[in-house]
Amino acid sequence: MTVTEPTIDTVLTPNLIALEEPPADKEASIEFLLDRAVEAGRVTDRQAALEALLAREEETTTGVGKGIGIPHAKTDAVSEPTIVFARSSAGVDFDAMDGEPATLLFMLLVPADGGEDHLELLSSLSRALMHDDVRERLHEAESKDAIRETITEAID
Repeated sequence: MTVTEPTIDTVLTPNLIALEEPPADKEASIEFLLDRAVEAGRVTDRQAALEALLAREEETTTGVGKGIGIPHAKTDAVSEPTIVFARSSAGVDFDAMDGEPATLLFMLLVPADGGEDHLELLSSLSRALMHDDVRERLHEAESKDAIRETITEAID
């Protein structure tokens, strides 16, 4: 069996992008993002995926600063590498080191046997989001296509 490296086109499909406002509470926003992945058929066990995400939150903050929250987990409850995106106008407290609430939310779910895919996706995404222009374009994007295009360009 050949394992192909996940690309942003396969991990962030339009149905994984939420244009509506997520809840302002951290756990509720994680569930909001997770439900997108469930609806997209990417999650085989919602409860197990939620437990993995919340356990990861307990370990250390997934608020990376600059208004970015990246809750993530490796779990058998997901069928393929998945990124879910939402933006919050009010911001969600992800306990970021800089104290800023997260306004750009990215949930990263990778199968437990995903190997290095998890770290590569997380690293690429984190690096891309450190650029002010990328964050600004994500805040201003008016469509799912514009959001995908911004992320694709930033990661490639």
